[in-house]
Amino acid sequence: MASLDDARVRDFLMEGTRTAKIAFTASDGRPLVAPVWFIVEDGEIVFNTGGTSAKGRYLSRDPRLALSVDLERPPYAFVQVQGRASVSEDPDELLRTATAIAARYMGPDRAEEFGRRNGVPGELVVRVRPERVITQFDATD
Repeated sequence: MASLDDARVRDFLMEGTRTAKIAFTASDGRPLVAPVWFIVEDGEIVFNTGGTSAKGRYLSRDPRLALSVDLERPPYAFVQVQGRASVSEDPDELLRTATAIAARYMGPDRAEEFGRRNGVPGELVVRVRPERVITQFDATD
C-alpha cells in the first residue's frame, strides 16, 4: 500500500496547483465534496477551512474523511487518501500554514498577503493523517 512517505505519491500531490477534493457527510447525511488548497507536511495533508464551513462543522462531529487529487489529462491519474483529521485554532500555526499554502497556489509574491487573509480567527488548521493511500498513476495503461 502506498503512503505519503513515498516520493512518487508526495511529488504527485505537490505538483503544480492541483486541488484536493474532500469528501465528507453533511449533518443530514448528504454526501458532500469540496475542493481545498493544501500542502503535504510531515506525512500529512494540511489545509485550512472556516470553523463554521460545512467542512469545519463536519470535522467537529467526525474526524474521518477522504480526499482525492487527480491529473485531468492523459495519462490521467489520481491519489486518494483516507484518514482522520485533527484540527487546531492555534493562531501561529494557522498563519504559518495559510502562508505556506498561499505560496503554493498564489506564488511567493502573494503568499504573505493571502496568509494574512486566510490565517485569521475562526479558521482552522486541518491535518489529515493517512490511514490508507490508493494510487493510479496511469489510467490509460
